[in-house]
Amino acid sequence: MTTGAVRRSPYIGASVSRGLVRKWPEVVALAAAYRTAQGGRLYALYSYAYLRLRGKYILKAKRVLIHGVRRIETAGLCQIGMADVGFMNKYDRTYLNVRGRLIFTGPYSIGKGCRFDIGEEAVAKFGEGYVNANTSFIIMHGLTVGRRCAISWGCQFLDDDFHRIGYASRCGDAKGNAIHIGNHVWIGSNVTLLKRSVIPDGCVVASGAVVTKPFDQQDALIAGNPARVIRANIKWE
Repeated sequence: MTTGAVRRSPYIGASVSRGLVRKWPEVVALAAAYRTAQGGRLYALYSYAYLRLRGKYILKAKRVLIHGVRRIETAGLCQIGMADVGFMNKYDRTYLNVRGRLIFTGPYSIGKGCRFDIGEEAVAKFGEGYVNANTSFIIMHGLTVGRRCAISWGCQFLDDDFHRIGYASRCGDAKGNAIHIGNHVWIGSNVTLLKRSVIPDGCVVASGAVVTKPFDQQDALIAGNPARVIRANIKWE
């Protein structure tokens, strides 16, 4: 009787290598988020593994509550409540109430204390980027945020009045209430964006601005209450 070494198919190793290459950006992002996490690292890894089995790329802190996780779509790693921000602490709660659809088309980071309320008929779609702490998204109709956008702390996105005021010259309807943010937009702290707001590519919205209408000028500095263009042809990094 002779014995021989068990031969391993070269296709298995090649398949594993290709799988690691495809997942390498996810692994790097996961490791970076783990290193910078403010407490609760074991919980974050456990919840990540659980959500990964459900087809979601979500890494969340312990004080994050998600209602409607099956309605969230992720194309890259979505970190929720993981970033360390100086004026927040590990006990601050983050809440996502998703009754419609919440879509992330690339890697995204949601700061501590943020609130998402996505209505049953609404779709909120985010490109690669981040939102800082304590920002609220109350979306009953629609929201689109482009790629490489930076949203600061204390902002509010609100696309519905929830009450009606009648007067003779009133026009418009709820179907046009969606908010649209272009690519590479910086939204400063404590900005409010109301229904029908449109911010084109490359713009900066100054801290404390109240946006109540659509803008069509790219690379502009928008400020004030109500917001208006105060500088043209700007660049930001």
